[in-house]
Amino acid sequence: MKNKNERLMEIRRLIGSRNISSQDELMKLLEKKGFELTQATLSRDLKYLKVAKMPDDREGYVYILPDKEKSVEEVELPGSGLSGLISIDFAQGMAILRTLPGHANSIAYTIDNLDAYEIAGTIAGDDTILLIPRDGVSRSDVINLLKLRMPGLIQELVH
Repeated sequence: MKNKNERLMEIRRLIGSRNISSQDELMKLLEKKGFELTQATLSRDLKYLKVAKMPDDREGYVYILPDKEKSVEEVELPGSGLSGLISIDFAQGMAILRTLPGHANSIAYTIDNLDAYEIAGTIAGDDTILLIPRDGVSRSDVINLLKLRMPGLIQELVH
């Protein structure tokens, strides 16, 4: 049985060398290399390595390593230092913003401080923001507000 450090190094090598889109796919690759582990262990390893997922044209989403974040086409707000928004989606009239790990709080804080009538508030986790619009505010109202008040933040994410 191989040790944890060897396993972590192999996870980094696999993620760095190919597009891997699921834990199941990664677990099968590790098993081929002689590693025995559970899904829970793999999940903890990914969290420990600060592995994130980013959109990919062919695979949907793929794992990336933190030192590769620089190669991610992040949207940056001029002069604010904010970056890391990955996607925006809507459900039940609310917006769900996905970010790179650790970026949600700063983006949500900035959105809250826009003092925009359209936004009732936000709730942020580590990599997800729930944006709650006021009653009667549409999806396009929210997108237009963010485009106007936070230029560049969602331009490339909205088609």
